[in-house]
Amino acid sequence: MTVGSDNYALHASEAVNQFFVLWPVSQNLLCDVTIVAEDVEIAAHKVVLAACSPYFHAMFTGEMSESRAKKVRIKEVDGWTLKLLIDYVYTAEIQVTEENVQVLLPAAGLLQLHDVKKTCCDFLESQLHATNCLGIRAFADMHACVELLNQANKFAEQHFSDIVPGEEFLNLGIEQVCSLISSDKLTISSEEKVFEAVIAWVNHNKDVRQEHMAQLMEHVRLPLLTREYLVQRVEEETLVKNSSACKDYLIEAMKYHLLPNDQRTLMKSARTRQRTPVSHPKLMVVVGGQAPKAIRSVECYDFKDESWYQVAELPTRRCRAGVVYLHGSVYAVGGFNGSLRVRTVDAYDPVKDQWTNMANMQDRRSTLGAAVMNGLLYAVGGFDGSTGLATVEVYNTKANEWFHVAPMNTRRSSVGVGVVGGMLYAVGGYDGASRQCLSTVECYNPSANEWTYIVEMNTRRSGAGVGALNGLLYAVGGHDGPLVRKSVEVYDPAAGEWKQAADMNMCRRNAGVCAVNGLLYVVGGDDGSCNLASAEYYNPATDKWTLLPSCMSTGRSYAGVTVIDKPL
Repeated sequence: MTVGSDNYALHASEAVNQFFVLWPVSQNLLCDVTIVAEDVEIAAHKVVLAACSPYFHAMFTGEMSESRAKKVRIKEVDGWTLKLLIDYVYTAEIQVTEENVQVLLPAAGLLQLHDVKKTCCDFLESQLHATNCLGIRAFADMHACVELLNQANKFAEQHFSDIVPGEEFLNLGIEQVCSLISSDKLTISSEEKVFEAVIAWVNHNKDVRQEHMAQLMEHVRLPLLTREYLVQRVEEETLVKNSSACKDYLIEAMKYHLLPNDQRTLMKSARTRQRTPVSHPKLMVVVGGQAPKAIRSVECYDFKDESWYQVAELPTRRCRAGVVYLHGSVYAVGGFNGSLRVRTVDAYDPVKDQWTNMANMQDRRSTLGAAVMNGLLYAVGGFDGSTGLATVEVYNTKANEWFHVAPMNTRRSSVGVGVVGGMLYAVGGYDGASRQCLSTVECYNPSANEWTYIVEMNTRRSGAGVGALNGLLYAVGGHDGPLVRKSVEVYDPAAGEWKQAADMNMCRRNAGVCAVNGLLYVVGGDDGSCNLASAEYYNPATDKWTLLPSCMSTGRSYAGVTVIDKPL
């Protein structure tokens, strides 16, 4: 009787099943080799090992002495890891974890267990974060994991601002830093981020690294910075002053700004070329708010899907808080819990979808302004339950501590803040003393630790949403006493003046504002009679506001709003 091909698959399956019968090999059924690593000895079958691993196939079928040996020692792999991999050969199962991935991957590469190596790479890719992506990139490069290397490098480019304060970046070598900052694909809000990253890296080991300033500055695109930033920050930086080559780059940038547009093309270089980052998917996060009382709800808007969804709630009810995105986390700072003004701070991890309590501020604050500048979180003004505040606190995430800087010249609650050109602006608000809404604006210079008044807005605004876009500062809505506004003003630091922009579709005060993908979004707020669930965006190219097609599930005012990278 001839066994037909129809029975071949069944026969092969039965044969494979017999491999599992042979396992565990502690029973020594038909074992013909012992694999040794350190003090671990594992009895196995040459044919099984050779069938699954090209490494063992070459060992047992070639002219190597191991092909006839009863005991084979593997020097490059520890005993525990070897046991895991030989278990995998027999069972086709292995558990990759944070604890074992760094030893499993190189061992799997050595034994040419390609599926295990790929599983390790996939696991590491799923773990990419601003705090570890540079380490994973170096690990991938060391072990020739090309796809993981590319993904880690792309992650570092897309999260550049978040990786700069971390130890991994500060401990990079000069060639690695130059490679990163020269990339056209860096996702940054401004070239300021690259300049500040260079200064931070050099200052981390100044005595050794300051000699690399010229080499680094070659890759900073100074012509793309504002004139104010070049004069007030770059020119005043001691590391730049001490290098003639750096001063040459600064002069090049100044010339670029002085030339008419048609002549700028003659100065084309890598430093005048705009970066073209790969757009990373973004989410808008709306935290807490009044609806009509303080709530814990947190909603996200997916720009790609044009849809809203809920994420982990705040640990406690919170409205009138400051909300920012910093180093991969969303911070909710201070606010009002329905009965008390608080100084608590909670941080949201979008990857883990959970909130964690951080160090408290020194002062209680609600209706404060919050912003990120130079890797630090600023909490500006607000209301402590009895009086408006002029004080300003700064949070250092690395130290998990708050400290005061120079206070504003004016007490401001319901204040809006924004960062443009390395300067922090406090816009309008309510002073409490004269019981009136403010049109005054002041600017904080971190280098001088000093607040100065700038030109006033055309309109008094308390509870205005403030956002920065394309080097301009926007003051959106707000109110002056009973009148809730839909008007919008925009401040140009270069011109030193406020101008009108198009009105919103709806009157809004106490709304959240954020900028993303060249557009300015305003979310929620109230119109003087009810809380709003709608959101709209402003396109500066058309000077036009457009309502989003979908609304939040909850109408809310006094919510905090920020934009984050969509978790992988």
